Amino acid sequence: MPAKKPLPKNRVRLWRLALVLLVLLLLFPAGHILLTGFANMSWSPMQVQRLLQARAAGRAEPRQPVQWRSLEQIPRPLIHYIWASEDQRFFQHGGFDFGELEKAIDEVLAGKKGGGRGASTITMQAARSVYLWQGRSYFRKILEAYYTVWMELLLGKPRILELYLNHLELGRGVYGVGAGAEAQFGKPVETLSPRQMMALAAILPNPREWSASKPNAAVERKIRRIQRLSSRAPFPAGELPKIKD
Repeated sequence: MPAKKPLPKNRVRLWRLALVLLVLLLLFPAGHILLTGFANMSWSPMQVQRLLQARAAGRAEPRQPVQWRSLEQIPRPLIHYIWASEDQRFFQHGGFDFGELEKAIDEVLAGKKGGGRGASTITMQAARSVYLWQGRSYFRKILEAYYTVWMELLLGKPRILELYLNHLELGRGVYGVGAGAEAQFGKPVETLSPRQMMALAAILPNPREWSASKPNAAVERKIRRIQRLSSRAPFPAGELPKIKD
């Protein structure tokens, strides 16, 4: 049996280069996330995406300066309302809420309108708000899942929550609860009333179209829902012992 010919040296180099590039691409999210573990970034790919979309459509995209708030500076009721509405198992799951995912799949299979919306956790939402972009492609969803895994491995729950609250979209060109409070109510987030905090949390499903200061019927329904959810689910204060009352 004739011996196998060794691969040409140039092909070996190409394979090695391809392997190195693959490893670097796989590790890039880890480095990206480690950077945001201590750096409070005021820009994100999603914000750039919104600006480019507006430019392509020939319209101006207003941009409210990000007003970074640490968890200690964000009122506990606002965190409670957002947590109760978006992801009550945030402190228990590892980035993916498989129970909610199973329910969402069942809703989709049953043909229910809006099925699947509740399957996205706070970590997953933070992944696309801080590191990625908005979109429905499978490639983006795979990246979101990959970033979610790394975030849970490299960042604590408090930092994930802090990043989320400072990057979530709360209007056209408005990102984070600090800027959101100023844009919607013209006052610092620390001075919002409970009703205003609930309204701010209520627009999260559609922040570019809904208004917290001038709520429509859909926002009013969401406010009432948040009020019910938060009253039934006390916030696990022990997870974030230093946040404000």
